[in-house]
Amino acid sequence: MSGVRILFFLIGSLVSGSLQAQQWAFELWHTGKVILDTGDTLRGLIKYDLDKDIIQLQANNKLESYTSRKVLLFEIFDETVKRYRNFYSLPYALAGQYKAPVFFELLQEGKLTVLCREALEYRTTSSPYYFYGSYSRLVLVYKYYIMKENGEIEEFRGKKNDWLEFMRGKTDEVENFAKQNRLNFDDKYELSRIIEHYNSLFGK
Repeated sequence: MSGVRILFFLIGSLVSGSLQAQQWAFELWHTGKVILDTGDTLRGLIKYDLDKDIIQLQANNKLESYTSRKVLLFEIFDETVKRYRNFYSLPYALAGQYKAPVFFELLQEGKLTVLCREALEYRTTSSPYYFYGSYSRLVLVYKYYIMKENGEIEEFRGKKNDWLEFMRGKTDEVENFAKQNRLNFDDKYELSRIIEHYNSLFGK
């Protein structure tokens, strides 16, 4: 094995090790509250699993699990991003199935209401030009959804120009706001700020 290949192997191992050590928000316990379909409000430590649409709650020395069918909403304070996050159980047909309660994170609500779900996916990354080959790594990806005025939820697939298409009539204001604040449409929380600004243009 040449010196360059050995160096690439070592760097790849370091990258892989750092990724394995990384913890995602859904692997952690968060302070929060749950409102059940019975109307009861429970508080404690919450761990969520959007893939299975289940949450776990640690409270009063007990561990309970609840599916999205039993939960109206839950709120957590996510230490990884230092902010509150709100999730709602809403009817939606995943992967061609019949509609069933599914957890969605509420990104912004208003003229344009945007929901979000997250998942881990393997992505192939090309190595720097002075190395050989490529490597796969797990990344957290976000899928966005638009909630229409009639309550229907539609998956959004697009980039900046597609978002701006939803903001027709306010495009210049939105683009200027994003530019002045150096906000990226591809970043979840920066996108949230952009949508929040767009909704604010319509007042209350």
